[in-house]
Amino acid sequence: MSRNTVGTDAPAGTRNRRRTRGTRRTRNAPRRPGYGRLLRTPGAWTFLLPGFAARQPFAMLTIGIVLLVQHTTGSYGTAGAVAAVTGVSMALFAPQSGRLADRFGQRAVLIPGVLTHTASAAALIALALTDAPLWALFVAAVPTGASVPQIGPMVRSRWAALLSGPSGTSSLLPTAAAFESVTDEFTFVIGPVLATALCTGVHPAAGLIAEAALTLVGGLLFAARRATQPRPGRQGTAGPGEPGEPRTSALAVPGVRVLAVAFLGIGSVFGGMQVSLTAFAEEIGAPGVNGVLYGIFAAGNMLAGIVCGAVAWTIGPRRRLLFGYTALTVVASTLWAVNSAPLLAGLGLLVGLCIAPALITGYTLVESLVPASARTESFTWLTGAVALGQAMAVTAAGQLADAHGASAGFLVPLVGTVLALTTLVVLRSRLAPKASGRVTARGMGHREPVAVD
Repeated sequence: MSRNTVGTDAPAGTRNRRRTRGTRRTRNAPRRPGYGRLLRTPGAWTFLLPGFAARQPFAMLTIGIVLLVQHTTGSYGTAGAVAAVTGVSMALFAPQSGRLADRFGQRAVLIPGVLTHTASAAALIALALTDAPLWALFVAAVPTGASVPQIGPMVRSRWAALLSGPSGTSSLLPTAAAFESVTDEFTFVIGPVLATALCTGVHPAAGLIAEAALTLVGGLLFAARRATQPRPGRQGTAGPGEPGEPRTSALAVPGVRVLAVAFLGIGSVFGGMQVSLTAFAEEIGAPGVNGVLYGIFAAGNMLAGIVCGAVAWTIGPRRRLLFGYTALTVVASTLWAVNSAPLLAGLGLLVGLCIAPALITGYTLVESLVPASARTESFTWLTGAVALGQAMAVTAAGQLADAHGASAGFLVPLVGTVLALTTLVVLRSRLAPKASGRVTARGMGHREPVAVD
């Protein structure tokens, strides 16, 4: 009887404890939901397909302007200056567009913006082809950039609204952030190559014409998808901020400002490489290779984005951002020393592999830094920072390429990433998520646990 007791009761208790520990380990093990599960979210494809077409122009606009204006003026500096005006206008007006979309709805902002952008791009094309003075190109460039539809941030807001509910935020949200970064980089694989092929093989203005047409058709189709549009005035559920708190600019959040600086550095890589690769292709007498080189760079970005979305990270987002940005800075600092197309292609691939982790982590951090009612505006601040960094880089790289050759233009990504990395290191504490709640007991404050990543 004693043997039966030991053989049944004691081992059973032991087995139960082991089973409980095993269950806890299984439940606590980090697991990232896959892309397949994400894409089966009801309603997702209704905005993903038109959104993909409408975001292509973002990757075609700068290179299309550079190739057109350089053809008509013969100067990379002038072409870069016109593209920079477009980028600065986009950076200044994109957050306002996001804020209006949060308040009045995406459709109310998209339709007039798409129509304005199409008309402005057509005016810029006409002025460039008729050898209009530089000031006229600048005037046309302002509304062209200011009216660029912010499809990427709007798609991210739709994901956030779909994947948030009364029970909290879905574990699919980080996967959605990775998927969107992959989609962004896929457009940067296709867009510059398409624009370059059209400009060099069809007509110098063909790239911008295609950009305007895609903006018009894709933007209107995306705006027509009302069912997945987040409710105006409130995106999803309440985020880190109390419901009913006064509406303030997302840029008032310190962490968003730090991320904006980081994204300025990423923009300097995009802009510096676009102009410098174009100048490099001209120097070696093979202008068509520009699109291939930039496509390889963007392909690295896309591949890294796919991997980032599939990995269940055990390292916190702040550390990932610092590690990824350090790698980006190190690799970007070597571009200026390369004068061989195959070597430049390989190095460009490495740069692209380093950009995606920084972008994905930055967008993921936004979810924990801002209230849900300011998501679109926050995303547009980051997108605008990329555009502004790209605009400044296009101008600086164009001037350097004109004066000293393509290699000098590659110094721009070096400087931009070093300055941004320094800011990230010094101000990394501001990227800590705001406490969502606090209770006081016995004189001590206790925060509610906050899930990270």
